[in-house]
Amino acid sequence: MRRLFAALLIFLVLGPAPIRTFRYPTDNFVQQASAQPLDVSPATAGALRYVRGWHLTSPHSRFGGFSGIARRGVGGILLIGDNGYATRLAIGSEGQPELIGIAPLPVPKGWPDRKSMVDAESVAVDADADKIWVGLERTNQLWRFDGALRCLEARYAPAAMRDWPKGRGAEAMVRLTDGRFVVIAEGGRRDARANRALLFAGDPGVETPPPTRFYYDSEGKGSVSDAAPLPDGRILLVHRDVGWFPVFTTTIAIADPADIRPGTVLRSRTIGVVPRALADNFEGAAIEAVDGRTYLWLVSDDNFQSWQRNLLLQFELVDLPPRGAPDSKKAAR
Repeated sequence: MRRLFAALLIFLVLGPAPIRTFRYPTDNFVQQASAQPLDVSPATAGALRYVRGWHLTSPHSRFGGFSGIARRGVGGILLIGDNGYATRLAIGSEGQPELIGIAPLPVPKGWPDRKSMVDAESVAVDADADKIWVGLERTNQLWRFDGALRCLEARYAPAAMRDWPKGRGAEAMVRLTDGRFVVIAEGGRRDARANRALLFAGDPGVETPPPTRFYYDSEGKGSVSDAAPLPDGRILLVHRDVGWFPVFTTTIAIADPADIRPGTVLRSRTIGVVPRALADNFEGAAIEAVDGRTYLWLVSDDNFQSWQRNLLLQFELVDLPPRGAPDSKKAAR
């Protein structure tokens, strides 16, 4: 009964329902956006020290639904929406995000113009090679673009992902510091074997051996909504759980890819929970290292709903446990 209730709640919050009010009743493609600073007192929750945040808004009809984020160069921010649109921002001289542009991702010729066919849920970048990878659920594909997102260079449909649930596909994708890729399905909220995952030896589908299949157990933290590579080689994982007060709880954890073995279960260690005052539907995560400090950027998905928001937050990661440290079951709140 508890699982049935949770499933119904998720459907009402995130899925199509008559009681939900969508934004943008008419198309508007004006290139405008604004960022309203959040009036939240600085706070530390576990290893998360809140730095700053904004509520992002735009009259553009395709602005929102953000499911992936990447840092691009000095001050650059790339947001990927689950409608197949990319939004580029830049942190200006006064520390405010400023819009560079909103544009659709390039698609193959003849590709159906439907949201379900460009349901982008994850993004990974290689700054040195100037490449961007995007993970699509429903079609269970991985696409590689040039760094300017003007050209779709390669499109992969890994055999190992063909049986992944269409609505819970490549929710998280990480390019590790050694060039390998980890892709994790959204999977179940508590069933370890429902969180399917793959480890690619390199750029997926480019003369690499079949990926290593494994599983990820969130151990009650919620569903995986994104992941990002830490400078020390570990993976930071974002988990989303749906409840009442607040509606969304976001738990941040770290896992070590060195623990990945074929057919086994990978587990993670909780390092913090996004404070209640900032609670939202966070689906995108990026890591930025500056002057010896490590920052976590989070973006939320408004699902194009009038009652939800697109929030962009920055946290500093402090006092992270060293690699190989004993795990702790206590979630920092």
